[in-house]
Amino acid sequence: MLAEPVPALKLTDCRPVEAGHASRHHCRALGTTTPMTTLTLPDLAAFAWFAGAWIIYSIVIEKTAKGRTSLNALMNAYRDEWMEQLLVRNMRMVDAQVTAALQNGTAFFASTSLIAIGGALTLLRSGDEIMTVMSLLPLGATPSRGLWDLKMMGLIIIFVYAFFKFAWSYRLFNYFAIMVGAAPPPKEKDTAAAQAFAHRAAQLCADAGRHFNRGQRAFFFALGYLGWFLGPLPLAITTTGVVIVMWRRQFASDARKAFEVEPAPARPAGKMIRSFPSRRR
Repeated sequence: MLAEPVPALKLTDCRPVEAGHASRHHCRALGTTTPMTTLTLPDLAAFAWFAGAWIIYSIVIEKTAKGRTSLNALMNAYRDEWMEQLLVRNMRMVDAQVTAALQNGTAFFASTSLIAIGGALTLLRSGDEIMTVMSLLPLGATPSRGLWDLKMMGLIIIFVYAFFKFAWSYRLFNYFAIMVGAAPPPKEKDTAAAQAFAHRAAQLCADAGRHFNRGQRAFFFALGYLGWFLGPLPLAITTTGVVIVMWRRQFASDARKAFEVEPAPARPAGKMIRSFPSRRR
């Protein structure tokens, strides 16, 4: 007489989960929600779109004729004008205050980059706890610990890049502050040496602003990168949204349109403003 077949054991993974003051066990069958351990083709495509959008946007803004009409490029012309006015002024406290404001803003973003790096390292260290939480959320396939660490390393690299850009920009603004202090006196404003100084100072200030813009751009793309933790499609959507927002601010924002306003015609010399009779008796 043949024995009845023994049913196969179903292995389960039970983890204690605290719910209020009571303790219960969350069990799941092993193999039913296998963590995603490798990058899929949609992941690679979405990351390629993210990296390509960042590179192409940077090239368009900094290297092309279209970029020379951006808000950043238009402001560079005012750096030259600033240095020309600096040579004329006897009292240069305003220039010192503007330079200090540029340094303080850059230092703030550099400090923020370090805080972001520390927060990302904390998330990298707490991967097991985060995986437990994500397995309970309806977000599709839960990434493995190795894939989570890989994505977190990418985010950390972005913040490190931003920190180096902000730190170098801060250093360049320090050099620029030294040049402002060493500016020639107003009586020498028309000499060749004074004009060369104004050009060098403006170029140094523009270079500092360029590195600051790159660091800030890294912050914006880091926000888009966060979509990858939800999946490849959210990464593509958030990256596209970031590019649209930055493009609009450079070419279609109200600040950019202010440079297209025609100046009001100057009042002819000698023309008096019409005065109204006083009602005082």
